[in-house]
Amino acid sequence: MTAANPYQWVEEYEAKLADLKQKSEDLTENFAAASATVTSKDGSVTVTVGPNGGLQNLQLGHRAVELGGPRLTALILETARAAQKQAATQVLELFKPLGEGTEAYQMVSDSIPDDEVDEDTDAYDEVDDEPEPAPAPPPASRPAAAAPQPAPVRGRPRAADDDDDDNQPW
Repeated sequence: MTAANPYQWVEEYEAKLADLKQKSEDLTENFAAASATVTSKDGSVTVTVGPNGGLQNLQLGHRAVELGGPRLTALILETARAAQKQAATQVLELFKPLGEGTEAYQMVSDSIPDDEVDEDTDAYDEVDDEPEPAPAPPPASRPAAAAPQPAPVRGRPRAADDDDDDNQPW
């Protein structure tokens, strides 16, 4: 590009703008459709999340009821994290043509966790199935001997004179 040919500079600038506009439109269109679906290894949990990581669908298979509350909770969370990572990676790839090399791209890239849960260990296998023991009831105390209750205090009837109003303005 030379300063002597302003028409060439304007044409190149317009071409860059058109390319940027197309990439932006592609990103907008593809971002809206981006989602990730992950199924747990045993097939008892399937989670679908949107491009922002928000839960869109949760399906529990027949085996899910056999897991018990703590294990099922851990498996749902593990599967949701895997789906969120997939969705974030997908969004990053969509953003790449428009923002690669920018601080925004680096920020999005840095927000995606590097390592997954160890593939040999399932998070729900580490959950203790033993319920916590119920707290012991407080020791029963004997009621204290009925102490005589003082008689209710009754105020004196108010006098009808106006002198009392001077001391109590309300």
